[in-house]
Amino acid sequence: MPYKEKKIEKLYYAIGEVADMFQVNTSLIRFWEKEFDIIKPKKNKKGNRFFTQVDIDNFHLIFHLVKERGMTLKGAQLKLKENKEDTENNFAVVTRLQEIKNLLLEIKEEL
Repeated sequence: MPYKEKKIEKLYYAIGEVADMFQVNTSLIRFWEKEFDIIKPKKNKKGNRFFTQVDIDNFHLIFHLVKERGMTLKGAQLKLKENKEDTENNFAVVTRLQEIKNLLLEIKEEL
């Protein structure tokens, strides 16, 4: 039986990695951390922030509301406090529809 390497998933992401994921400055990540109480990174003794996958998922929601839908920070905060579950479900639907659209566009180009 051949040796198979297991895919290693990261538990923590540095602030620079998170900023690169969303193509924003690290200062925006720090600012959103202060503004939204759903983001709670771990900090080491030096004060370096380490974000979990849950934090990344919350960043996706915030990014979607603020950058893609154009909501204000106060509006996004209220939306996440009032009905976070609905917001997550809507975001999942939008993400899935975008994936389907990209797939259909790839198929169209191949024809």
